[in-house]
Amino acid sequence: MNNSLFNEFEKTTPTAWKQKIQVELKGEDYNESLLWKTTDGIVIKPFYTSEDRKNHDPIQFKEGFNICQTIFIDQEKIANSLAIDALKRGANAILFKANAIFDYKKVLLDISVKNVSLHFHFSFLDAEFQTEVANYINSDTSFFQTDIIGNLAATGNWFFNFKEDVTILDKIQKKSNNCIAVSADLYQNTGATITQQLAYTLAHANEYLNHFGEVAAKKIHFTFSVGSNYFFEIAKLRAFRILWSTLLEEYNISNFDAHLFVQPSHRNKTLYDYNVNLLRTTTECMSAILGGANTISNISYDTIYQKSNEFGERIARNQLLILQQESSLNRGQNIADGTYYIESVTHQLAEKALLIFKEIEKNGGFLKQLKTGAIQKKINNSASKEEKETRLLGTNFQQNKNDRMQQNLELYPFLKKRSIKTLISPLTRKRISEPLEKERLRSEKRTK
Repeated sequence: MNNSLFNEFEKTTPTAWKQKIQVELKGEDYNESLLWKTTDGIVIKPFYTSEDRKNHDPIQFKEGFNICQTIFIDQEKIANSLAIDALKRGANAILFKANAIFDYKKVLLDISVKNVSLHFHFSFLDAEFQTEVANYINSDTSFFQTDIIGNLAATGNWFFNFKEDVTILDKIQKKSNNCIAVSADLYQNTGATITQQLAYTLAHANEYLNHFGEVAAKKIHFTFSVGSNYFFEIAKLRAFRILWSTLLEEYNISNFDAHLFVQPSHRNKTLYDYNVNLLRTTTECMSAILGGANTISNISYDTIYQKSNEFGERIARNQLLILQQESSLNRGQNIADGTYYIESVTHQLAEKALLIFKEIEKNGGFLKQLKTGAIQKKINNSASKEEKETRLLGTNFQQNKNDRMQQNLELYPFLKKRSIKTLISPLTRKRISEPLEKERLRSEKRTK
């Protein structure tokens, strides 16, 4: 017997709701005054009902998420100490970044490599070294963020050349698991719209499927960045799982859970009024959690202008611990299931991204579009529009004129110009507030 209180009320149809709204508008047009269309062409309505659900099946992913600490390997002993400390303080995953081959046994000393989820991001390509590390750890639960196409897109060059890069990656993927990454974060941090991010990530991954076949599908994982558009970022991650599953079906590959490694975006972080970055990263981490991220690595509020420091890293880690433990979001990742608004946005994003993906494939695929500059041009156009329209509290909105940052800079906070020769025009990660911040810093010098 169903004793729900709601059974006592008559159901109201969407048509009845719309008629009531139309009366309240007193002659104004419903479509013009209340429907909002985003830059991606997603239509947002003033109300949603069960009729807006296009898919009643819940999106599949493993509930619960790992809290990851990011550590750069400069000296092995220090990196090891930082990792052990982070694990003691609540992290259960570590991302190690390195620019050169290192002594991995020193870095991983006293770390339970078979139980801790380890992630590695190398700015070099070496099959022998990566395979050696993979054999030492548990590569079933650990991940290598090796992305030769992402390196080409970000730097304009292959590590060596196309043929050699593919050959090396093929050697790696034959001997280890979770060894191919798709750098979706690159597209977010360079200013692509959400549908572009989804489409380019899917087309990017499809290049690996084309080169290595279906055996590579289970070895591919994804690194995403999420921005401050809270509900849309939740929908973005959910939409990608739909798209990835759809693509795998075309290859007759049985569906399985894709691993999503997610970080807050750098694009909307600011130098001035930097404490606002804490608010931004908190909502972004929530979007990552509710969107179904498997592993989340937060960034500290001062990451753009100060060297890695114990206080900033502790606060960043504790933000995730509070969301996981005190807010109980480790058990709430499926909250978005059944929410009409998020499900509507999710499926609209997936549909529009799929159209872009099909257009890319029709025109020769992702690599060809990169080489012709078509991808770069579209992202640059989107980025320019975003930079003009975005409001950043404390920077270009409600600015604190007394804020001074010149003396606090330990790191150069802006995009560094490079003068190297490239095969293609690279996609450049750039924060929205950089031009204004440069002017404010110059003004500080003039008023000393």
